[in-house]
Amino acid sequence: QVQLVESGGGSVQHGGSLRLSCAASGLGTSNLCVGWFRQVPGKEREGVLIIWPDGHNTYYADSVKGRFTFSRDNAKNTVYLQMNSLKPEDTAMYYCAENPWTYGGRWLSASEYKYWGQGTQVNVSS
Repeated sequence: QVQLVESGGGSVQHGGSLRLSCAASGLGTSNLCVGWFRQVPGKEREGVLIIWPDGHNTYYADSVKGRFTFSRDNAKNTVYLQMNSLKPEDTAMYYCAENPWTYGGRWLSASEYKYWGQGTQVNVSS
């Protein structure tokens, strides 16, 4: 059974930092595309960070470049999203998602991912 569990959300002030975690089980660790997405009510789920299976090829949304980074602990099957210099517009529900990589997949699109965590809320106050 595949399970993704996010944690680390919370409330911070403008300029603060949070580290989100996504612990995965049931999928193994190889050949997976990993995505961090966020969503606010009434809007589509937005890709914030996409990590291709090699771990080096990544995509960061323009809105988070230079502020968000990722790391991973393969022994724990956990991917982390470090969020620094947070802004009120970063307020959203954050989700991690994984899917076995296939050629031609539209990995910036939420619809490409089969496995999702439950989400963790991030609130940034001004």
